[in-house]
Amino acid sequence: MTALWYALGVIVFAVALIISIAWHEAGHLVFAKLFGVRVTQYMIGFGRTIWSRRRGDTEYGIKAIPLGGYIRMIGMVPPAKDGRARFNTTAASPLGIARQIREQTRAGDRALVTEADEGRQFYQLHPFKRIVVMVAGPAQNLIFAIVLFAIAMMAVGIPTASTTIGDVSACVVPVAANGQEQRTDCLPADPATPAAAAGLKPGDRIVSIDGAPIDSWAQVQQVIASSGGRTVQLAYERDGATRSAAVPVVATERPVYDDAGNPTGAAVIGFLGVSPTQEFVPQGVGSAFARTADFVGQAGAAVLRIPQRIPAVWDAIVHPSRNDPDRPMGIIGAGRIGGEILAQPMPAQAKIVWVLNLLAGFNMSLFLLNLLPLLPLDGGHVLGAAIDWVRRGWAALRRRARPREFDVAALMPIAYVVVLGFVALSLLTAVADIVNPVRLFG
Repeated sequence: MTALWYALGVIVFAVALIISIAWHEAGHLVFAKLFGVRVTQYMIGFGRTIWSRRRGDTEYGIKAIPLGGYIRMIGMVPPAKDGRARFNTTAASPLGIARQIREQTRAGDRALVTEADEGRQFYQLHPFKRIVVMVAGPAQNLIFAIVLFAIAMMAVGIPTASTTIGDVSACVVPVAANGQEQRTDCLPADPATPAAAAGLKPGDRIVSIDGAPIDSWAQVQQVIASSGGRTVQLAYERDGATRSAAVPVVATERPVYDDAGNPTGAAVIGFLGVSPTQEFVPQGVGSAFARTADFVGQAGAAVLRIPQRIPAVWDAIVHPSRNDPDRPMGIIGAGRIGGEILAQPMPAQAKIVWVLNLLAGFNMSLFLLNLLPLLPLDGGHVLGAAIDWVRRGWAALRRRARPREFDVAALMPIAYVVVLGFVALSLLTAVADIVNPVRLFG
C-alpha cells in the first residue's frame, strides 16, 4: 500500500507539472493573441509531436517529453538593417561566432514571416505590450502558487499544536551537550516522566494548571518550563469528565530550539513528558495574505541562493553523508518528495497541505526563474523590450527620430551560455536526486 501511495504522489506531481507548464504558456498565448500577434504553435513538451489540432492560426499540441513548453510567435526577432541576414562563414573568433549565432537565430525566426504578417509580428508591438506578453507566463505561475498556498491555509488550515495530548513519553532520556537526545529507547535506570507517573494518556485535554485556564499549548510549555522541581495541580478532560492530578515536574536538561526548529543546545527546564496533537486551523484573509507575502519572500531568497548552493549538490553525489536538505533539487527530486509525502502515515489533511505547499513552491520557482533577465528565459525578452523602451524615450527627449527596434538576436550568444548552464545544473541535480535524494521524513 505504501508503494501505491508513493507512486500516486509521483503521478500527482507529474500531472501538476504539466498543468503548471500549460498554464504558463496560456498566459503568453492569451496576451499575444489579444495584441494581434500571429501565434503558430502552442505546445506542451518537446521532441516528437504525439497529438495536435489546428484552430485558426495556431496548432495546439502535446509533445513526447513533457519537461517544458512553448508558444511560437511570428517575428520575435527584427529583420537586419538591410533586410538580409549577414553570415560570417569564417567565424573562428569569438566575435565571429557570436555574429554567426545571431544571424542563424534571425534566419530561423524570419523564415516563418510572410507578407500577411505585417503588423502582426511580436517585435512590432510597443515595448510595453511585449513586456506584458512575456511577463504573463510567469505571472500565471505566481497566481497558481498564491491560489494553492491560499487553499492550504484558508481551506485546509495551518497545523497548530492543540491542548490535547498526542503522546506521553515513558521515561526521561538524557540529553547530550549539543541538545540532542542520546537515544530514543528507555533503560531500566531511566526515571519515568511526570506525565507517565501521573497516569496521563494520549487524548487527554489539559484544561488548567494550578487553577489558571489553559488556552494554548504555548501556555502549557511556558508554565511547565518554569515549574521545574515543584508540584503543579493539573486539570484535564478525559472521556467528557474533568480530572485532576498533582504532578511533580522534574527539572532536567532538555533541547533548546531556534525559530526554525533546529536544536541549538540544552538548558535545565521543567519537563512533563508530553507532546500535543496537531489540529488544522483555517486562517483568515489577513493572516493568509501575510503568510503568502512571507512565502514569496522566502522563495525569492531561495532562488537567489541557488548559485551558492550548487557545491552542496556535488557533495550529495560524491559524499553520501553530506546531503544538505536545502540543496537545489530538480524535477526528479521534487517528484520523489511528492511520492514520499503521500506514503507517510499521517492524516489526510497533513498530506494535502504538504502537497499543496510543494506545488506552490514549484510554481513560485518557475515564476522567479523565468523572470531572470537572461535569454532564452522570459526575462531576457523583457530586458530587450525594456532597452527598446528606454532608447525610444531617450530619442524622444532629444527630439530625434525613433530608433530601430532593439535587436534581441544580439543577446542570443549569451543565451547559449545560459542554456548550457541550466543543462549542466539539471544533469547535476538529476544525478544527485537519483543517487542521494533529499528525504523529508528521515
